[in-house]
Amino acid sequence: MATVKKTVTKATKTKAAAKPKTAAKKPAEKKTAAKTAVKKPAAKTADKKPAVKKTAAVKKPAVKKAAEKTAVKKPAAAKKPAAKTAVTKTPDVKKPIVKTSVSKPAPEKKPAAAEKNPATEAPVETSDPNIKYRNLFDAFAQGKLPFAHGYIVSSFFNPTSAYSIYEIVSYAGVKEIFITDTGLQFITGGKKLYVLVEPDIYYNKPVEPVSRIEGERIPKRFSELETIIAKNQSRIMVAKEPNETYGSFTILKPSGVNFAVVFYQLPNMYASLAAFFEDSLNRQRKIPQSDARKAANLIATTIERSMGFRGEFEQA
Repeated sequence: MATVKKTVTKATKTKAAAKPKTAAKKPAEKKTAAKTAVKKPAAKTADKKPAVKKTAAVKKPAVKKAAEKTAVKKPAAAKKPAAKTAVTKTPDVKKPIVKTSVSKPAPEKKPAAAEKNPATEAPVETSDPNIKYRNLFDAFAQGKLPFAHGYIVSSFFNPTSAYSIYEIVSYAGVKEIFITDTGLQFITGGKKLYVLVEPDIYYNKPVEPVSRIEGERIPKRFSELETIIAKNQSRIMVAKEPNETYGSFTILKPSGVNFAVVFYQLPNMYASLAAFFEDSLNRQRKIPQSDARKAANLIATTIERSMGFRGEFEQA
């Protein structure tokens, strides 16, 4: 009997132990149910939705503000092109005014100069006996160039040294005179006398003047020249005889310090030529005064002897 009791007690113990275990599991299910009930809060999500609506409502006035800003920017953009058009119009109006005022007088001067150039004009002599010579191109433009006969003196000065060439041209019986691209062309014959000034430091002294480089050459040899050696060792060489020009000749338009002048036929014309060369040799070519006077007298004497108009172009 004792053994039966033990078994009963063991069975009851197992049953009793089994019952509380199941009971313990049940409250665990309740807890999960409670947990799921906590997770459900759909109401909270519903609460969140009006929060989204509120943010949308907040954003809308922000858009309106941006629209207001753009509305403010538009009149500023409209003002800028108005200022630009006002600036661009004024130079457009000024430019054609300047161009028309400059271009109009130019064509008016050209025909006026052309009208003064006919060679059929009567010979003109200077009315003022005190004027010994004039600028050749000014005299031609003013209608004061002598057509019957005259002397033209042109200079060709080296820009880097005192090396110089003078050309004296006599002309008479002019048929026509007109302007060219390079100078003034005379349709007539004439004579040309060369004068060469050679400084002491000239590098090419032994070479004949006819064989020198362009710009330093004259069509003469040493044997055809009268030479004066100045105190500063400069040499003034004057051609013994002039060269003949046939048909026509051109006087080049001078540039820089060069010149081209025409002498009028006056009683003291050869003395005026001598005074002119003395001054030019002394002041422009740095020849001592006494040597410049000696060379100038030689030039004037040679012109009168070999290029004079008496007996050839003048009546005795």
